[in-house]
Amino acid sequence: MRSTHSLADPVAKHRRNRVQRWVCVAAFALALLAVACLRTRANDLLSWNTNRARVTADIQSLNVERLLGRVAAATGWQVYLEPGTTRDVSAKFKDLPPGDALHLLLGDLNFALVPRTNASPRLYVFRTTLGKATRLIRPADAKGGTRNARAIPNELVVRLKPGAKIEDIARLLGAKVIGRIDGLNAYRLQFQDEAAADAARVQLAGNSDVTGIESNYIVDAPPSAVQVDPTGVPPVQLKLDPPGSSGRVVVGLVDTAVQSLGNNLDSFLLKSISVAGDANPDPNSPTHGTSMFENMLRSIAAATGGNSSVQVLSVDVYGPNPTTSTFDVAAGIVQAVNNGANPINLSLGSTADSQILHDTIDQATQAGIVVVAAAGNNASAAPFYPAAYQPEVLSVTASAGSQLAPYADYGSYVDSIAPGTALVVFGNSAYLVSGTSSSASFVSGLTAAIANSQHMSVSAASTTVLNTPGLQFKAPK
Repeated sequence: MRSTHSLADPVAKHRRNRVQRWVCVAAFALALLAVACLRTRANDLLSWNTNRARVTADIQSLNVERLLGRVAAATGWQVYLEPGTTRDVSAKFKDLPPGDALHLLLGDLNFALVPRTNASPRLYVFRTTLGKATRLIRPADAKGGTRNARAIPNELVVRLKPGAKIEDIARLLGAKVIGRIDGLNAYRLQFQDEAAADAARVQLAGNSDVTGIESNYIVDAPPSAVQVDPTGVPPVQLKLDPPGSSGRVVVGLVDTAVQSLGNNLDSFLLKSISVAGDANPDPNSPTHGTSMFENMLRSIAAATGGNSSVQVLSVDVYGPNPTTSTFDVAAGIVQAVNNGANPINLSLGSTADSQILHDTIDQATQAGIVVVAAAGNNASAAPFYPAAYQPEVLSVTASAGSQLAPYADYGSYVDSIAPGTALVVFGNSAYLVSGTSSSASFVSGLTAAIANSQHMSVSAASTTVLNTPGLQFKAPK
């Protein structure tokens, strides 16, 4: 079993500015060109004829998030859900108008469809007020998952009500509990195969102790460093000032394992934590985490003149594995939070929109912790997570010279831009690592250095960084 994680004093859900409350259910009969028909693996049917403005459904058990993913794919609407909203959908009807269909599908949940000029309508689904429906739901693919995201087929992430025992549930399902985040009552279940996981999803949907069910998605390792000519690549010149007993700034580096850099730089590294097993990195080349660590130190050195009391906490979420998962990334963030990290750097990500990951980041930011994430290296405006979780995350893309790097993502969720290349001295060799992960680690190091040297909060320091010329991002037209 994986190690146990806890998040002390869970905080309340999102505090966002209220928006005008519309009560609008209009413009349902949009003239799109096709009939969208999506079946789940459990044979749940949702057929949305946009030409005729008629909906047919035969759904036995489907959570509201997956349902809305299908609605978004079928209609082209932008769909927003109030975070923390749960509902198990069961409905059967034929050829209803969209408004009537949504009433039956959503039950006691509120919804509003807001038309927009020269843009697709927005559907807001919420328990309390429209203004709190802030989580963008990704359109589902034909199998019901997030587009281009890769789920681990024989796993589920399950969340329970306080006091419910996962061991009892797992035993009934024939599953193994291979991970847990106790403060969130979240558990990672492993099944014999995909069919067993699919059958368990249906059973769990009818369990009153279950508050959430989702897939566990694969997160690939970021790009490795490439060896280059060491000529002209200086080592990091930075000395550790003894951290004070209070107000200490610790950067949480949630990444692969971090190796020793030598040259007294290891004094900046606190005792590492692993949530995915012990890593066995190649001693002849730097891991991605090592590269990010050194890049942070370089940005700290540049901002402070060579002396700082900022330290880095490495949280390894990959272990010996070539990939990690959205669950383990969430568990890594929890470990960083519990060990005093602020800011937290996430130089990783995927196209998978994970509720457990989003909620973990939300709790951290509500506690005043700044989360910095890489915007992605797909040369795309499409969401890349966790960077696209807005407004919680400070999302950083990459520059090449004074321009947006050709590989860098540039979606509306991007907040900042920073150099996309980092030089790393490891052993007697030099390496180059490129990508928005380097940009994020640069901003994390700079934010920590400003907070420490200027005796300000990390949140205030991040605002200073965002207002710094050269680090302000403007989306390409």
